[in-house]
Amino acid sequence: MTAAIEATSLSRRFRRVWALRDCSLQVPAGHITALVGPNGAGKTTLLNLAIGLLAPSAGGIRTLGWDPQRQPEPVLERVGYVPQDRPLYPDFTVDETLHMGRALNPRWDEGGTRGRLLRRGIPLDRRVRHLSGGQRAQVSLALALGKRPELLLLDEPAAALDPLARRELLTELVDTVAADGTTVLLSSHLIADVERVCDHLVILSQGRVQLAGDIDALREQHRLLVGPRMDPAVAAADPTVVSARHAGRETALLVRRDGALSPAGWRSEPVSLEELVLAYLENPAAGAPPPPTLVEAAS
Repeated sequence: MTAAIEATSLSRRFRRVWALRDCSLQVPAGHITALVGPNGAGKTTLLNLAIGLLAPSAGGIRTLGWDPQRQPEPVLERVGYVPQDRPLYPDFTVDETLHMGRALNPRWDEGGTRGRLLRRGIPLDRRVRHLSGGQRAQVSLALALGKRPELLLLDEPAAALDPLARRELLTELVDTVAADGTTVLLSSHLIADVERVCDHLVILSQGRVQLAGDIDALREQHRLLVGPRMDPAVAAADPTVVSARHAGRETALLVRRDGALSPAGWRSEPVSLEELVLAYLENPAAGAPPPPTLVEAAS
């Protein structure tokens, strides 16, 4: 599997606070990868490092085979990025915004970009400030796709959108990957959206990669065990238990299948993506790599 993004012991520090520490991962080419984690986990920092807006404090990252700091031109030409705040010039019309995109990008797809917005019913003569949140999201995505990127980075693209606008945005992503083979790295808190469009998962927790892999394979590697109430200390002592819930006379354990824990008479159930993600987010120590040894960067 070819990696569109490859990070090795990647770390980034802001003064005395580490946003990422010893982060190693691969984002597979030709797939839609979900980047999931709590606020402050380092998701936006990782995206900014991948596009070259930030430099690593330690370790390294390669995007489409290039170093974003030392080789910014091929990276910027081939990567589309939509940050969470979707910066657009509010006084520009949509048509003027597209004109700017055409002037700045040599691989610009004029017909495809205009057609994409017209199909969504977005008036090209309207100023950006008068567009709805969903329409602005579509314009931002159209700008990023108009440069015909090999890699698309999206930071919470569906945040604050209504359900219909979210569905249209996600449909656009799936269609783009199917038609052009574009790789997408999508940061999102919305697990339902992730489950709808993503086939690869990266969970960031406390600045480290906690879990990564193909979503179907990860679900297959975990099970939900439900049975009579267990001593919480016994469950906590088993390293294959990702999460344990004890209610009344019943205990529910989300476990990794490589462990030996299989109590007789317990019910074994498949794990949903939401159960899997929440279990790891609730237990940052589960699946975490050993603490890193880093060369301290200058403050």
